[in-house]
Amino acid sequence: MSPKKKLFEQFARVAKSLASPNRLELLESLAQGEKSVDALAQATGMSVANTSHHLQILRDSGLAESRREGLQVIYRLSDDQIPALMGGISRIAEKHLAEVERIVQEHFDPRDSLTPVGRNELMARVREGGTMVIDVRPAAEYEAGHIPGAVNIPVDDLPQHLEALPHGQEIVAYCRGPYCMLAFDAVAALREAGYQARRLEDGFPEWKAESRPVERGAPDSKT
Repeated sequence: MSPKKKLFEQFARVAKSLASPNRLELLESLAQGEKSVDALAQATGMSVANTSHHLQILRDSGLAESRREGLQVIYRLSDDQIPALMGGISRIAEKHLAEVERIVQEHFDPRDSLTPVGRNELMARVREGGTMVIDVRPAAEYEAGHIPGAVNIPVDDLPQHLEALPHGQEIVAYCRGPYCMLAFDAVAALREAGYQARRLEDGFPEWKAESRPVERGAPDSKT
């Protein structure tokens, strides 16, 4: 076998590990920050045994890494560019698979007719300070990494915080990625309450994959 074919065999191992909706969902969850097997099972709705099986495949293909912390096994992505790889797959699917186009038009497009804010536009707005950015993911994901200056308001807690938000600024909400419904839900709630609101075009993993500035920790202990 030629060296090129040997390389393609190894590349195919990586591609094969992506050929599972469960493993793609696990990668999306890991893109928010490292998590235990138990936490990943809870986030994806799979059994712990099934979650562990899929994680081992991702680890064996070089897409994930693991470490032990007491009795827990903690997983993380092996490379920050993995969300960009997943984004490339989704863009090709959106462009060439009619079923993907149908799902997006039926379930996502009706939720938000306004053009989302691009990453470059948001970075400029963050520098200028004229826009409030809210991260609507759970607190643990926010603390693992977030856009600088973003305020963490998990979407379930948003109703209790509405009165404290500024009416004179546009609010940009973001979550886990382009198909994460948390940002859609947050924007809908904000607009219903009379705020100017839009969502980021994708999410935190895509922001991080472009080596843009990232802050970690709770608001009073950023690093």
